[in-house]
Amino acid sequence: MARPRTTLTVQRTEWLTPHLIRVYLGGPGFAAFRPSEFTDSYVKFIFPQDGNEVLRTYTVRSVDPVAGEIAVDFVYHGAEGIAGPWAAAVQPGETIDFHGPNGAYAPRPDADWYLLAGDEAALPAIAAALEAMPGEATGLAFVEVAGPDDELPVKKPDGIDLTWLHRGARPPGEVLAETVRSAPWTPGQVQVFIHGEAEAVMKDLRRYIRKDRGVSAEWAASISGYWRRGRTEEGFREWKAELRAVEGANG
Repeated sequence: MARPRTTLTVQRTEWLTPHLIRVYLGGPGFAAFRPSEFTDSYVKFIFPQDGNEVLRTYTVRSVDPVAGEIAVDFVYHGAEGIAGPWAAAVQPGETIDFHGPNGAYAPRPDADWYLLAGDEAALPAIAAALEAMPGEATGLAFVEVAGPDDELPVKKPDGIDLTWLHRGARPPGEVLAETVRSAPWTPGQVQVFIHGEAEAVMKDLRRYIRKDRGVSAEWAASISGYWRRGRTEEGFREWKAELRAVEGANG
């Protein structure tokens, strides 16, 4: 079955922080958009590149059916990459196609507490999850960003302790991994959502959660890398395949 392809029109853009741009997309194509029930709902944007189509995956931050638009946040690092520079330069009235949405995670109401962790790339999904939680929810959320200027207001239940981590000059994911490992572990059934730089998440925190803490796949299914330092999205997919092969060989 072919994946749905939707064309939306840029309505406006907003610089949220020095490294995060929100793009609002709507127009006539919104009528064909079918929202996902997941808080990590994502789409694959299609960018023309040297005569080919290049896909870049981004989380849908929010859907406004009344205004007929969605909001998507793009991490921006200057001229680096494809999607970030596009978001910085795009003008209202321009269109873009994407596949999706898809998704896999939403806060379970039967969890005793929640653990969420990630970096700028995971922030839209973490923020959407916090907004979707019941008011009595408890747990921990950690977001690693470059520095204080990259923090954002986030709506959350009072019982969720949100901590912003500043990496400074350290490699992405190191501060996040260290902090999650040293955080207090609450009794009861936890539901885990951890995404970010793949080396830290897939080789460090996933092992910690699944093996050291003994959280089953049912409750920790959403632990994986969103990106890999020094790799394009295509190179990242190759790296993940290599990692799966090594993990499979090691049992």
